[in-house]
Amino acid sequence: MSMTLPHPVPPVASPRDPFVDVLRVLGMVLVVVQHWTMPVLIDRGGDLVTGNALASVPLVTWISQVMPLVFFAGGAANYLSWVSKPQSAEKWIGKRVVRLGWPVLPLIAVWLPLPYLLGALGIPAQPLDVASRLVGQLLWFLAVYLLAVVTTPLLARLDARVLLPLLAAGAFAVDWVRFSGFEAAGYLNVAFVWLAVHQIGFLYAQGRLGALTGRRALTLAAAGFGLTAAMVIAGPYPASMIGMPGSPSNMAPPSAVMLAVFAGQLGLALWARERLNRALPAPVLRWLAPRMMTFYLWHMTALITVGGVAFLGFGAQTPEPWSATWWMLLPIWLGWLALVLTVLTALFGRFEAAPPTSSTPLRTVTAVGLSAAGLLTLTVTGFTPGTFVPAAGSAALALGMALLLRRRAAAPLPR
Repeated sequence: MSMTLPHPVPPVASPRDPFVDVLRVLGMVLVVVQHWTMPVLIDRGGDLVTGNALASVPLVTWISQVMPLVFFAGGAANYLSWVSKPQSAEKWIGKRVVRLGWPVLPLIAVWLPLPYLLGALGIPAQPLDVASRLVGQLLWFLAVYLLAVVTTPLLARLDARVLLPLLAAGAFAVDWVRFSGFEAAGYLNVAFVWLAVHQIGFLYAQGRLGALTGRRALTLAAAGFGLTAAMVIAGPYPASMIGMPGSPSNMAPPSAVMLAVFAGQLGLALWARERLNRALPAPVLRWLAPRMMTFYLWHMTALITVGGVAFLGFGAQTPEPWSATWWMLLPIWLGWLALVLTVLTALFGRFEAAPPTSSTPLRTVTAVGLSAAGLLTLTVTGFTPGTFVPAAGSAALALGMALLLRRRAAAPLPR
């Protein structure tokens, strides 16, 4: 039995809209650069204490926290892919899930044994634990994006004029429950917030945001950031759009204020659409776009490598954020990180080319469940040594990938 769903009306936008690709590339680049500039490394009696350089400038994160734009671009790309070539839902989902999970397998192959190896070489347990957790935490994005992929064939059929208000209302309702004292309820907004942003990507792909140019786009930006400011001032939303120690987070779990931030960012992006398209020449875009998953998955490994050498090898500590010394050393810091990431990309970039897939409804559903369980497990536990849980999560993801790979035809028996 096939999970065939009727396809919606063909989109107005091109299946390879350069603006969508530019947003995905620039969004991921900004995510990487933000992660590289955030860390503050301090040695306290041999333990690694990490701080956040953006803690003193939270308004910067209203622009630098671009995950909403990444999900928007992903929504446009998923919609365009789904409608461009009619096929069964399980076949389309199977391909997208493998493209999402396959590049994670080499990360698992490196990081499952690496903490044990580094521990045997004498690396202190506490910094090693910090590093092992950070690498796994990155996988939250893939776990949530997997939800967006799986729901695309269904949500593409629904009327956004009805669905989007429901998702937004759900996000605010969840926040009310969360900030009333039931903190765990906030994780329901993983669906409400990110699916709403993803769904607006559908509208762009359908050509329904075409009027948002020039002054209209700037008006949207002003309204979005104005609403963000009002929500922060009224509370209980913190000013920073990234997680900060000791305060509620607007990202983990996401809060409804991220929808307001997204509106501001989208207005700016649509206003600057042609400028952004020209910012990345076609050859540069063609080279960067197929490597974005590798950049994302391995940029924390580059940070840990350079930071580990500086912190453990040379006893270096981060200068006071935003000081003259910090600005002077920042280009050197970023340069070393970019060099290490370039090497890692050369080694592991080939895994972005996912193998052929073949799926049935049962195999697809099972593979999605296993992949989601594996990604969520690694997001929570990272690759911390001393427990079987990271290995179990890794095995679940690997089995999910295996279920979706195309089986080779058996060789005929000799006569």
